[in-house]
Amino acid sequence: MDNMTHFTTYSLMEPHNAKSDRYIYFTCFLFLYAMILFLNIWLSVVIVLEKALHEPMYIFLCNLCVNDVYGTAAFYPKFLYDLILNSYVIPSYLCAFQAFVFYSYVLCEYSTLAVMAYDRHVAICQPLDYHSKMNKFSCSILLGLCWVIPFLIMFIAVFLSNRLVPCRNHIDKLFCDNWSIVKLSCESTVINNIYGFIFISLYFGLVIVIIMSYIKLIIVCKASLECRRKFWQTCVPHVISLINLTVAILFDNIYNRYGSSDLPVHFRMFLALEIIVVPPLFNPVIYGIKLSEVRKRVLKVCINCTKDDKD
Repeated sequence: MDNMTHFTTYSLMEPHNAKSDRYIYFTCFLFLYAMILFLNIWLSVVIVLEKALHEPMYIFLCNLCVNDVYGTAAFYPKFLYDLILNSYVIPSYLCAFQAFVFYSYVLCEYSTLAVMAYDRHVAICQPLDYHSKMNKFSCSILLGLCWVIPFLIMFIAVFLSNRLVPCRNHIDKLFCDNWSIVKLSCESTVINNIYGFIFISLYFGLVIVIIMSYIKLIIVCKASLECRRKFWQTCVPHVISLINLTVAILFDNIYNRYGSSDLPVHFRMFLALEIIVVPPLFNPVIYGIKLSEVRKRVLKVCINCTKDDKD
């Protein structure tokens, strides 16, 4: 049993046909990561530079983009490095850090979407009180909670998983997550399961609250054409992002439970990677297309940059 304490590295799953296709994988994932960085950073920069976008809704959107950059940074650099070296191993401390970043990214994404739902609820249902309720101080508090609560939750979760003694060192996934680390242990994981059930239940309750708030907005907006226009213009992107993220979480859970069975390899890879590919790539696209004010300001910054280059 003493040998179980000597694992300082974990082996990760190799992509399908990694030896022959690794340069194709590298090119595709490098392009994908570059697109994610460009879209999210560009949208964040536009929101920061344009004073007209210094409103709570756009500040929360900027936070969503920053979180997408933060979450993907835990996977893509390491995965690209593994493809170049054709060596799919990770130190145990880096595995724990990757799990922390991955889950805190997901929880921060849900927290930000909840804050955005609250912002739209106040804007549509209580327009006269909007600026008093969504002032700079309250927005700062909400943004702080979006980061602090996920960080605290995941610090405890990773601490509990890393106190377990592993008896295996292979993770059947392209990256580390907390559940994969827990599954390596041959000790009792009851405490981890209870803690995981508690915080998953809390965030599931948060999703229910978000959905109920949008249902209430739909009911309220039935009587007013202007209200319906405002809902479809500003709330629909939030709903799409929520569905997008929830489907990604569902795929990730399906992979964690059934990914090691006889599912096709490419489908297993899709289930494992969907959560760090689709939400961070499509969030800035969804908001950039749907929110007319964001669209205008992005075009304005692009035109100004083009003029500067010509001068």
